[in-house]
Amino acid sequence: MSTITSASQTSAADKLAVVEALYRFAAGIDRRNWDLLASSLAEDAVSDFRPAAARAGFDYPVIEGRTNIIAALSGSLAQLGTSHSVSNPLVTIDGDLARLDALVEAQHVPVKDPTRHYLMKNRYDVELARQGDHWVITRNTVDNIWRDGDVTVMSEV
Repeated sequence: MSTITSASQTSAADKLAVVEALYRFAAGIDRRNWDLLASSLAEDAVSDFRPAAARAGFDYPVIEGRTNIIAALSGSLAQLGTSHSVSNPLVTIDGDLARLDALVEAQHVPVKDPTRHYLMKNRYDVELARQGDHWVITRNTVDNIWRDGDVTVMSEV
């Protein structure tokens, strides 16, 4: 049995902490816990959902700044129940910067009509920075791999 060196333990801990930032992001959205969502984002974070939106046939702007991202998500998802599942994380770390490639499945269901849904399997390309003892997202670019259901769910008001 091999022993784990201190350097590899640190690397494993950092990699887990990087993925945990995306978990906080997804859980913050699903639980409508905006403080949890805020804890995943750098103050000057950038959210780029344009590639995924374009594949689904709608426009969504690039959003800059933690406060603006939270306001946009809380507003656009106000009438939707969501569940996000994160899988297949690949992490690279270079000092205090990291890159995360992950798959995120996002289910969207109208609160007023739970018989309808829109399901997206997206690839997240996430850039992160170490902030104190945890990692935060500095940029998140989302592209869609496949989707299923009623896309008009995404425009529920």
